[in-house]
Amino acid sequence: MSNVVNTDGNAPNNATTSNTFGKSVESQAQISDAARVGSSDVAKGEALNIYRLEPLAAADDPRWRNAPGHGTVIVAARTSGDARIVAASRELDFMEVDAAPAEDVTTSNASAFRDDKLYTVIEIEHARHDVRRGVLEGDISVATIVPVQV
Repeated sequence: MSNVVNTDGNAPNNATTSNTFGKSVESQAQISDAARVGSSDVAKGEALNIYRLEPLAAADDPRWRNAPGHGTVIVAARTSGDARIVAASRELDFMEVDAAPAEDVTTSNASAFRDDKLYTVIEIEHARHDVRRGVLEGDISVATIVPVQV
């Protein structure tokens, strides 16, 4: 049973709206960002923020076994969420080795940078126009995935 109510009584209710999926400004930006993931190609003059991603969990936290940490990393990104994506994009993805993800077609979602219990994101500068989107400081190892065959 639908919880949709037609209050004017004149037109039949087909439980739809005039909204079109993926046409809003926010959706278009997300679609564009997803296509570029960690790319440094951004619109000329785009204001980027500088973020520091710092390990938050204790060294003996069991979550580190599933997603190894890389220490403190500084990135230029649009938002704090984008900062996590930029950092995670530098890690090796399973498609580049003989390994398979547990729940997805990519291992980028399993990155320690994407886990708010493992890493915190701190904005350290706002609206910079002189940087490119990407990692500015810190070493991100590509040895995050162990292949199933040698």
